[in-house]
Amino acid sequence: MDSQKNENLLNLALDTSLAEREKSLELNVGYNMEENTWEVIVKYHGSLQELTQSGIVVEELIAGYAILTVPASAMYILAETEQIEYVEKPKRLFFADILGSSAACFAPGSMISQNLTGKGVLVAVIDSGISYWNEDFRRPDGTTRIRFLWDQVLGQEFDEAQINAALAAGSRQAAQQIVPSIDTTGHGTAVAGIAAGNGGRAGAAYAGIARESDFLIVRLGTPRPDSFPRTTELMRALTYIVNKAVELQMPLAVNLSFGNTYGAHNGTSLVERFLDNLSEIGRSVICVGSGNEGASGGHVGGSVKVTGRDVNESTAIVNQFDSTVDENVTRIELVIGVYETGLNIQLWKEYVDRYLVTLVSPSGEFFQVDTDQPGKQIYRLQQTQILLYNGEPAPYMTGQEIYFDLLPANGNRYLDQGVWTFQLKPLRTITGNYTFYLPSGTVRSANTRFVRPTPDVTLTIPSTAVKVVTVGAYDPAYDSYADFSGRGYLYQEQVNSRTSDTYVKPDLAAPGVGILAPDRDGGYNPVTGTSFATPFVTGAAAVLMQWGIVEGNDPYLYGEKVKAYLRKGAKEIRGEREYPNARVGAYGNIVSS
Repeated sequence: MDSQKNENLLNLALDTSLAEREKSLELNVGYNMEENTWEVIVKYHGSLQELTQSGIVVEELIAGYAILTVPASAMYILAETEQIEYVEKPKRLFFADILGSSAACFAPGSMISQNLTGKGVLVAVIDSGISYWNEDFRRPDGTTRIRFLWDQVLGQEFDEAQINAALAAGSRQAAQQIVPSIDTTGHGTAVAGIAAGNGGRAGAAYAGIARESDFLIVRLGTPRPDSFPRTTELMRALTYIVNKAVELQMPLAVNLSFGNTYGAHNGTSLVERFLDNLSEIGRSVICVGSGNEGASGGHVGGSVKVTGRDVNESTAIVNQFDSTVDENVTRIELVIGVYETGLNIQLWKEYVDRYLVTLVSPSGEFFQVDTDQPGKQIYRLQQTQILLYNGEPAPYMTGQEIYFDLLPANGNRYLDQGVWTFQLKPLRTITGNYTFYLPSGTVRSANTRFVRPTPDVTLTIPSTAVKVVTVGAYDPAYDSYADFSGRGYLYQEQVNSRTSDTYVKPDLAAPGVGILAPDRDGGYNPVTGTSFATPFVTGAAAVLMQWGIVEGNDPYLYGEKVKAYLRKGAKEIRGEREYPNARVGAYGNIVSS
């Protein structure tokens, strides 16, 4: 039986067979088949130690959050535990880079001041690791600037002394025998270099923003060698670096250059709330990239006709699909490309609104669902099976999710390609607002997209957390907004009517096209994406905290105050006339040179 303590996706996963979950992009995330356990995130109060008597492993984080490893047969216990307030599955995380792009060659050698270099401030990079051998991350005497490196893949922590011993070994191969942590993709190395690299042998022209900051590095782990990091690894990493900064009694600027598309995108998930709580511990600021979903075709939103009253249900439910145009019906077309092995679609709406949702396959087969009928339903259209979950509001969320998981059926490997159509017929609507999301463009075919997408509200999670600094990207060569960058509001009038800029996202933009950054082999290559715009802001935050906290000009310059200073110091981008706006945020772009 479904538990209202569980998020909708977890309820659906627990009510779905392993064979079906294995075909899904999301449903099996968090399940360990070898041990038959689930890893889940919980918000709780009091103590959870009594759960250990049932074989549940409890990993307490901070601020009332924990990660539990639960035998599948004991999942029901979570709903019966009074101290547990809410439970979520882990979600996969995707790095926000665009591979192979070299649109421009912009060197991030842009120190804001020769006297402000980030000295005395920690820059934390939670990413794919770091090439610690690179001279960009060493002091003039050759020793490392990395205070601690936690490699979640290896399950080992390396301190400054161990890394220095590795650097003294004489060769990179010998160093690997002492500190075997590597950055297999080079993503984390590039991010760290933009935020706080010193330019190495190339000098100041190739230096990052906070070139004298010390580093805390976390190499995110993956449950399997071929899989993505998950939100549980992120939460562990954040807890680790915040505790380290408190232990070292140093201000902290955190860089997160990844995200995912699952969720209501309004700051209500446990991961988003966790970041907001974490940002209040110690003297820190957390910078998060807005993602690269702006031009991926993975989102559409709008409003259906507002009825303000109940529509006669007998006229709404039909036994035969009617393709004639109905001005009361909103149609959303989705193209599923070739070789798509699975796809999930989220429909988010206000719980007070009631729709009749029709899904039509490319051949014209269809089914209809009343959004007032909660729970799991199973359908089959052509050679595709659809797992549908009609959700309900959660303790931290007033909205409703209708989740569709499309899986190949009848032994087929791929979904039926072609144009699928969602139809929304209002039965009773007060607001009429709706929004659809597809998985990240990283894991779906380039041809799988909405026919008429809405580029706004394409921020990835957790950049939607309220208290983080959310960073979009612009092209410095043309001083113009980068169309791939995740952006904010669907309804511009909603922004204009606000009396506070608290919820304006992104907060600002930074260079994100053709950025010259260090690679894992000691050279420099151009990189593109909000992954590489974010460390500009992280480095700028470190420089501000040096001026304020380290040098005593403003001991309270951290958290939301840093965000306010960054916003105020931003300059306008060419072509953007009104601020705030959904593309570049509150005021514009960060000063980059």
